[in-house]
Amino acid sequence: MRHRAVPAVLAAAALLLTAGCSSDDGAAAGKDGTASPSDTSARSSAPERTGEETPPAKGSVKVLRTVATGLKSPWGLAPLPGGDLLVSSRDEATITRIDGRTGRKTELGEVQGVSPSGEGGLLGIALSPEYASDRMIYAYFTSASDNRVVRLVHDEKKPAGEQLGAPDTVFRGIPKGGVHNGGRIAFGPDRMLYVGTGESGDTGLSQDKESLGGKILRLTPEGEPAPGNPFPGSAVYTYGHRNVQGLAWDGEQRLFASEFGQNTWDELNAIKPGDNYGWPEAEGDSDGEFHDPVDQFAPEDASPSGIAHAEGSVWMAGLRGERLWRIPLNGTEASADPQAFLEGEYGRLRTVVAAGDDKLWLVTSNTDGRRDPGEGDDRVLELRVS
Repeated sequence: MRHRAVPAVLAAAALLLTAGCSSDDGAAAGKDGTASPSDTSARSSAPERTGEETPPAKGSVKVLRTVATGLKSPWGLAPLPGGDLLVSSRDEATITRIDGRTGRKTELGEVQGVSPSGEGGLLGIALSPEYASDRMIYAYFTSASDNRVVRLVHDEKKPAGEQLGAPDTVFRGIPKGGVHNGGRIAFGPDRMLYVGTGESGDTGLSQDKESLGGKILRLTPEGEPAPGNPFPGSAVYTYGHRNVQGLAWDGEQRLFASEFGQNTWDELNAIKPGDNYGWPEAEGDSDGEFHDPVDQFAPEDASPSGIAHAEGSVWMAGLRGERLWRIPLNGTEASADPQAFLEGEYGRLRTVVAAGDDKLWLVTSNTDGRRDPGEGDDRVLELRVS
């Protein structure tokens, strides 16, 4: 059941294709407020049975509380042991700690070497698998010359604003651009570091396995190509991507990723090592020529950034679409039509992170330059989902 656009939306997409969009929001700023109906004929067969419990076709979302407000261009979120949250600011190049109970904000400090511009800046963050002992925060950022991954020591004993050590560069040389910088990082169940990159507006990079642009990378915590990667000696895990900004694993340790399309289809993909996901030769379904998406969405309904897995579904944050998508799964296939929640209620949605059991953290993105100043602030919400 692919998420198809009605003819009017397809016509609009054709016009936008002529215009040649390049932003991380799919086409131009602004949105169509209606969700496109699903085409139930597009899946030729029922999802493969996996022995896992399939979630209900319909789910629910309840906003339990607003955890914090007044954030500036928030991008990445990393939950700390004990319930507090770390949030990165793309444009301020700072990391802020949010008290999980009171919402009180404390700035840890500024990450040195960040060069914010366009869609680049301080993007995804993740805690070291050994954070309890090494106190390392990993960060993906745009420098003056490239996109890179660094790690910083978090010293809570120091005063606010001075708690971040100097960045130690773990991995460098990822292409940068005014658009399509990727930026999501996450440690997987295998304790390896996964990195979503963009093709920086140069579509030819995605199919070039020697380039780091338009890829998902898999690294050791020290920044070396991870053992077992599909291309010997290479950090490249999958290729043929346009702009990967969401990474999440299900309970069976299967990786999913969200990806910005251009004018026709955004994608939710199930990730298989070494596979080619088609960009720029294909956008959305390719009839099997490339690895086809789990589901696809018109950019005005999605423009997805972060994703999380909870309660048997992938939850996908939409920027231009200003909604949270639920995609119920049976294995690595969608088991029912996607369902939209919070449409237009909190503006642009950037990051969603599993908070344990049936809870999610959700971060908005209304101060990233896509809206007029004063149109909305940015906040972290706690959700209960099913």
